[in-house]
Amino acid sequence: MKPPVIQGVRAGVSDPYGKGDPLSRSVLVTGGNRGIGLAIARAFADAGDKVAITYRSGEPPAGFLAVKCDITDTEQVEQAYKEIEAEHGPVEVLIANAGITKDQLLMRMSEEDFTSVVDTNLTGTFRVVKRANRGMLRAKRGRVVLISSVVGLYGGPGQANYAASKAALVGFARSLARELGSRNITFNVVAPGFVDTDMTKALTDEQREVIVKQVPLGRYAQPEEVAATVRFLASDDASYITGAVIPVDGGLGMGH
Repeated sequence: MKPPVIQGVRAGVSDPYGKGDPLSRSVLVTGGNRGIGLAIARAFADAGDKVAITYRSGEPPAGFLAVKCDITDTEQVEQAYKEIEAEHGPVEVLIANAGITKDQLLMRMSEEDFTSVVDTNLTGTFRVVKRANRGMLRAKRGRVVLISSVVGLYGGPGQANYAASKAALVGFARSLARELGSRNITFNVVAPGFVDTDMTKALTDEQREVIVKQVPLGRYAQPEEVAATVRFLASDDASYITGAVIPVDGGLGMGH
């Protein structure tokens, strides 16, 4: 029995990755204006998909449908989806990438430090996933990839708020994988380690050296390496993968 095509834009249509299919999917990458999110957006755009990104501040990169949206605000999330649906149609692939950090030792961490990180990284993800599933349920297909972190599985001093929010994404994704698997909607988690972005480039040489020594592969990941994993999880080749946590961390968090 031939497995069903989940990812194609039309029933029975293969994916556009290397198969010459002229049709493309509506893809949304939250926090797609820089770093990992931008690399992910570019990977899908290069494959021919219609890519929308959300951003919270600054000037968005060219080449995408860029929608300003603070995912801590339900009304802004709703408005963002209306704009995207009007231009690209219902979102068929959602990459929940937007997140913040407010690192601080527990005894110095304020309640606002904790709740704001959880509200963005976890509850914000809940908002965008719930809204995307409206169209996915109608279509009886969809792909959702949540961007977690090795810190969510491995832990990190001074990052109790961030680690808690990223660890929670695993339980969230796996619950929805069970809840919506019968509708051909998959939910997976990618857990990057240390990635070479503007954020890590701001570290001193000494800090970067300490970090690299912890990584078995002895280097930072490139954002494109994370993007390649995300794109795989949204392809037909991953049609039987759901509820998985895929580390892209150079071996840093192995066993966790």
